[in-house]
Amino acid sequence: MNAAALKHLSAVDPVMARLIREVGACQLEPEPKRTPFQSLVQAVAHQQLNGTAANTILTRFIKLFPKRKFPKPEDLASVTDDQIRACGFSFAKIRAIRDIAAKTLDGTIPSSRTIAKLSDKEIIERLTEARGVGPWTVQMLLIFQLGREDVLPADDFGVRAGFRVAYKKRGMPKPKALLKFGERWRPHATTAAWYLWRAADNAKKKK
Repeated sequence: MNAAALKHLSAVDPVMARLIREVGACQLEPEPKRTPFQSLVQAVAHQQLNGTAANTILTRFIKLFPKRKFPKPEDLASVTDDQIRACGFSFAKIRAIRDIAAKTLDGTIPSSRTIAKLSDKEIIERLTEARGVGPWTVQMLLIFQLGREDVLPADDFGVRAGFRVAYKKRGMPKPKALLKFGERWRPHATTAAWYLWRAADNAKKKK
């Protein structure tokens, strides 16, 4: 993320300015080589789990497809639900992954080339047609695959926890209140979200 984002956030929000000084430069590096299918499957794996557990499950899942760095949607036909379940996915997540694969194959979920041309709103509308894919899941794709600069995942636990810590609030902010507060961060809300994640991480380390 660019220097303009840090300059803007520091100018409009003294707490964010302090956080930027404490944490240092933003290290967010999107992965544009991921396909939308991969991004969504990875996001589903991370739903309601910590990063370590989700990554362990994903490593086992990828091993089901030894010739691939990451399976393609059509590869899922070669494995059973029980094999995927043994990796650690719940049956609800397995149904979601299979639907994501089907909707990738039928074009509902666009290709990497097509998705890059769509607006954030269009991407959210298209991708949330898949089972188990809500706005949060798509926001993770917008941030970590496409590198969109103005995404504020206000429902994200880490973002809300980081806000509570950084702004010294007694309770967790409601998503609506966070969105309203975050208007000052636009058009660089993604960078603000990254710093809130760091605030939450740093608070955990101190404990």
